[in-house]
Amino acid sequence: MDRSPEADEAREPLNPKKAESADGEADSDQVDPQGTSSPDSAPDAAGGVPPSSSSGSRFAVEKVPHTPTEESLSRGVSPPKGSPPKGSSPTRDSPTKESSPTKESATKGSGSPKAGSSTEASPEEEEGEGALRVPFKVPRFEVIEIDPVEPGKQRAHNITIHVTDTSKVNGENSSATRDNLPLADNEEGHNDYGGHMALYEDDLHHGKISTILNRLNQYQGGMQPNVKDVEKAGSQRGTLGTLLGVYLPCIQNIFGILLFVRMTWIVGMAGCVESFFIVLICCATTLLTSFSMSAIATNGVVPAGGSYFMISRALGPEFGGAVGVLFYLGTSVASSMYIIGAVEILAVYMAPQVDIFGDVTNSFRLYGAVVLVILSVIVFIGVAFVSKFATVSLICVIISIICIYLGIFISNPEDSVEVCMLGERLLTLDSVTMNDTMMCTKNETGPIHALYCTLVNGTGPGYDCDEYFTKHETMILKGIPGLASGIFVNNTMNRYTEIGKVIGTDDDGNDARGEIIADISTSFMVLLAIYFPSCTGIMAGSNRSGDLADAQKSIPTGTICAIITTSIVYLTSVLFFSGTIEGDLMRDKYGESIGGSLLIGKLAWPHEWVILIGSFLSTLGAGLQSLTGAPRLLQAIAHDGVIPFLGLFSVTTKKGEPFRALLMTGFISLIGISIGNLDYVAPIITMFFLMCYGFVNMACALQTLLRTPNWRPRFIFYHWTLSLVGLALCITLMFISSWYYALAAIAIAFCIYKYIEYKGAEQEWGDGIRGLAMSAARYSLLRLQEGPPHTKNWRPQLLVLMKLDENLQPKYPKMVEFANQLKAGKGLTLMYSVLEGKFSERFADSQAAKQTLSKLMKEVNVKGFSDVSVSTNVTEGICALIQNAGLGGLRHNTVVMGWPYGWRHSDDERSYKVFLETIRNVSSAGLALLVTKGINMYPDVDTKMKGTIDVWWIVHDGGLLMLLPFLLTREKPWKHCKLRIFTVAQMEDNSITMKKDLEMYLYQLRIAADVDVIEMSNSDISAYTYERTLMMEQRTQMLRDMRILKPQTQAQAIMDKHAHMQGGAGDDGDRASPQKTHLHLDTVPEESSTDTDQPRVVGPEQFTFTPAAGAALKKSQAKSKKVDPSNVRRMHTAVRLNEHIVEKSHDAQLVILNLPAPPKSSAGDENYMEFLEVLTEGLDRVLMVRGSGREVITIYS
Repeated sequence: MDRSPEADEAREPLNPKKAESADGEADSDQVDPQGTSSPDSAPDAAGGVPPSSSSGSRFAVEKVPHTPTEESLSRGVSPPKGSPPKGSSPTRDSPTKESSPTKESATKGSGSPKAGSSTEASPEEEEGEGALRVPFKVPRFEVIEIDPVEPGKQRAHNITIHVTDTSKVNGENSSATRDNLPLADNEEGHNDYGGHMALYEDDLHHGKISTILNRLNQYQGGMQPNVKDVEKAGSQRGTLGTLLGVYLPCIQNIFGILLFVRMTWIVGMAGCVESFFIVLICCATTLLTSFSMSAIATNGVVPAGGSYFMISRALGPEFGGAVGVLFYLGTSVASSMYIIGAVEILAVYMAPQVDIFGDVTNSFRLYGAVVLVILSVIVFIGVAFVSKFATVSLICVIISIICIYLGIFISNPEDSVEVCMLGERLLTLDSVTMNDTMMCTKNETGPIHALYCTLVNGTGPGYDCDEYFTKHETMILKGIPGLASGIFVNNTMNRYTEIGKVIGTDDDGNDARGEIIADISTSFMVLLAIYFPSCTGIMAGSNRSGDLADAQKSIPTGTICAIITTSIVYLTSVLFFSGTIEGDLMRDKYGESIGGSLLIGKLAWPHEWVILIGSFLSTLGAGLQSLTGAPRLLQAIAHDGVIPFLGLFSVTTKKGEPFRALLMTGFISLIGISIGNLDYVAPIITMFFLMCYGFVNMACALQTLLRTPNWRPRFIFYHWTLSLVGLALCITLMFISSWYYALAAIAIAFCIYKYIEYKGAEQEWGDGIRGLAMSAARYSLLRLQEGPPHTKNWRPQLLVLMKLDENLQPKYPKMVEFANQLKAGKGLTLMYSVLEGKFSERFADSQAAKQTLSKLMKEVNVKGFSDVSVSTNVTEGICALIQNAGLGGLRHNTVVMGWPYGWRHSDDERSYKVFLETIRNVSSAGLALLVTKGINMYPDVDTKMKGTIDVWWIVHDGGLLMLLPFLLTREKPWKHCKLRIFTVAQMEDNSITMKKDLEMYLYQLRIAADVDVIEMSNSDISAYTYERTLMMEQRTQMLRDMRILKPQTQAQAIMDKHAHMQGGAGDDGDRASPQKTHLHLDTVPEESSTDTDQPRVVGPEQFTFTPAAGAALKKSQAKSKKVDPSNVRRMHTAVRLNEHIVEKSHDAQLVILNLPAPPKSSAGDENYMEFLEVLTEGLDRVLMVRGSGREVITIYS
């Protein structure tokens, strides 16, 4: 917060901490950041000015004395001893002892006052910790800057140095210096924060809210295997947006080799209708998976590391390890598919003469292995080249698709290629060509006649011709007649073909006659398996999560838009191909009828070589991407350590390259290349990716159905039904494509899962279903006991301490409803109560009370357990419950208890002692604590609250204050309430930056809430606060005396004590007689949980006295001991915070705020209760929260 110098000069700080600092440390003229004085900072003996080491400027420091203001004197604040009287104005020529700086004081470090310090403590101030030090303005200094270039030019600066005493603020935390604070090291203003927020000073070891927010905003998570990349990147954030970071990479990976070499063949075999459904089913599967993936990706900050990290952290190590291996295998085999595709374009279409074997399969294996070695060497040596080549590959893909669509609309019969048909049989161009001229005729001199007829030996010429040749005629067809030709109808139905048959027919074929025969049996399921890999690549954007400026926004938007774009291209291409190209020509897989040319190349405009070069380069680029990503994925899996036998692949070279993983990837890719046929490799990839996508959908569905507290995706366009449909599609596609491949993929995943989960596990044999249930329960309890849950899995497991009335009925039954709302219908609920007495005498009462609690839980529909224990001491009984409730790992982590409403009314100190001891025991056990106030005003299950839930985040508690309102808003009573988060800024905090950091923090937490930063200025301690503290301490002392003395004599004895305190050498007439003066102490109407009127502000008039007693009390106050300064500071915090809370949240349906730490000794118990009363005055429903110290909410997925 920014303040003008005039405002600071006009203010009179009434802060006891600063007063102590001024008394003890104002003698130091200059203090370095470490708190020790710098000898170079004081003027030298010759009166010179030490030079500045930074800019060359020199500074002269002179101390300006301070005169108490009118305001300070009017409040009864005395100036320091030796200060000039009111109206005097000391000058530099006649300085006082206290205002004159000395060389000795200028060179001493900050510490206790010594000779020559600027102030002297009054006798009252030297009484010790119990005395209130009178605040005064610390000395101001005039700094004169001497310009090194023009010594005659000087600039004067007036500054005020505030020096603080850490030990006075931190108390028992004084050893926690700034250097060893875990979350707030080296932060300035830490002591000022403790002074203004003294009520929470025991919780300041977590650090200031502003510092924590800044660190959370600056923190970068995740893992990048390449060490050089990490060093080069440093702490810089990703800068890629949605277009360059997600959309275009997904486009590049989805558009693959199959679009260029298999799309027309699939359309020709399946027909327009079935091929359209093939494409639609595949695109729908990936689109539904992208919805689930977007939900997972936006459920927290996506760390660098890509899809494996995202899936494994969402599914756990077992499923994550299985999915990771499947994803790796799919990516590795995909590299072999891309290499085979590139070699096919090269050896079949671009340079057929390189086929030295006469068999394309062997050529694919040979050249594929060579290309694999070359690409692997490139990946190992130059990863930067791979990244640059990706841009070239992307450009080639986009240009090729544009050329294809231009060719579709430009194509016409005049410019079309021609093919030769014999009946319904498509013939190769080589079989009908003679002297470089196509002769599609049955003449005896033609090449077709020679292939189908043989010369008969005997007299006269004669030929024995094939029957099919005799019955059918030849014809020349326009292969690409264009959209206006009307061939769309002819291409509507499927023409599936068995292997060895003439394409499009059921006739046995003979390639020696020039007939084009099928090399693979086709069906809807086979073509579906072959086509599906062309829809994969949807995780390319999430793989770049570490480079994205806003991954939570870019991944869903870019991925879904890329899938929609590619789906539109694929679906429209099916329709356009059906209406543009002759069906028999589309069924010619390798283009033998058009001379071995690529059909898509013949269709494209302006020339087929644009498509050949573009498809070849884009396919090589896709292969490079696979060979680059797969080894790093394997290295990441090995680095996680979930699969021990993969540990050897976690080693990288000095350059950070996973060389061993690259070798393994190359070996797997070589196995795929050895298959030598794209149509056989594609179904393998389909299985692995379908398994991976199925796990993604399953993860999203389970997270949604289980309603885990950490499941808060920012992506809202998802539903568990869509995820289940996506999962069903993945499983169905796996089995209808290739059931044996599907079983193999499932077996691999199952073995990996069991290897991770059950290694060394004991088998349990039970008796039927009950034995199975017992085995599952025992196994689950043992698993829960293995260790504390991860932050993402943390949810409130509640132990509700229920208070019973004299009839053994729950005194506040709404605590059960509220507990049920807190855990959002999930988690553990234990409702326990303690009866005071002997177990042998009250066993029946405990059983009756247990039945009552069980009945209440059943009425409210709370799934949990209830019990009642008996103890001779209620505090000890509750302590035993806190320690021992639950079974094994099924234990509570949060305690819920009510506010002791009658603690002011009761003479029995147990009315609040049990409450305070429970707070201490819960804190000692490391559990979270929730204290409800005004519980009877909390809503019922069927009530719908409208308004706001206000969270006052004062100290960091592990995020429990953020998680609780989110859980409440998932339930019907609070569903329509809006969240508002308030936090407190101090003088040294920048409230604008703090608000931005808080908004970013909530954005990363996926919690929608309004943010407001309250400026807690360094205001004076008001007379009301001082008076209220004094009355609180006197009231506390009175109540203690009343509890010590017998009830029938306590009031008179207290009055005698006050009468004796008035005695002395004074006038007897002013002394109140103990026999005539009677003290009458009325109880103040206590705030109860059922009050519905506007709560009354409790002021100094809360006590009423008779006139004589009042006069006696005033005189006793005048001569009584001064109030404890620590109590004044805490009361100041409570009063100021309450003012802000009432001002901002008086209309809120629920106020949630931090519960301050209880006093470490029982001497301050009554004062602590009074502080809490002041803090929550004027509020109807309050939930005070004290976290356990561990993080319960995370911004990461």
